[in-house]
Amino acid sequence: MEISDVLTLLIHGNQLKRTARTGWVQRGVAGAENVAAHSYGTAFVALVMVEVIPQPLALQRVLVMALLHDLPEGLTTDIPAPTWRLFPPGVKDDVENSAMQQIFADLPFKQNYLNYWEELQKNETAEAHLVHDCDKLDMYLQAWMYEQQTGNQQLEEFWKKEHKFEFEEVQALYEEITRLRP
Repeated sequence: MEISDVLTLLIHGNQLKRTARTGWVQRGVAGAENVAAHSYGTAFVALVMVEVIPQPLALQRVLVMALLHDLPEGLTTDIPAPTWRLFPPGVKDDVENSAMQQIFADLPFKQNYLNYWEELQKNETAEAHLVHDCDKLDMYLQAWMYEQQTGNQQLEEFWKKEHKFEFEEVQALYEEITRLRP
């Protein structure tokens, strides 16, 4: 294993600190969080939810998937959902899978992390479902916090369609956040 390959991987992860979450920027949020902050938020929500949900869940799998879930954006940037919808079906998955292949390149532990990535993409396990739930919950929590802190009224569209979560405990938190909105 070449230490320069490890450094390249770390640089890809570090890029997330400089990659703005475009959905917030497009809606006029000054000083919007970056992708790394969102990845931390997702992982932190997941860490807490593993303790709250009575179903046994593999903490390591949950946290690894949460930390990897937006890593492709180190190469692709944060392309907003409305833009992805303009591309043919499956393109987003293909692009992100290709990015993950490139990010992990020839590292000897590449397949281990790609297995976690594949589990998350397939979304068939309870752990993958939880990471997807936590990803969305962190977004709603952040939208609510921006509304509270800045009074930004351009975030109303996030709340127009009620979201249904896989885990009832995550659903309850989402409902509490929506109840607390003005």
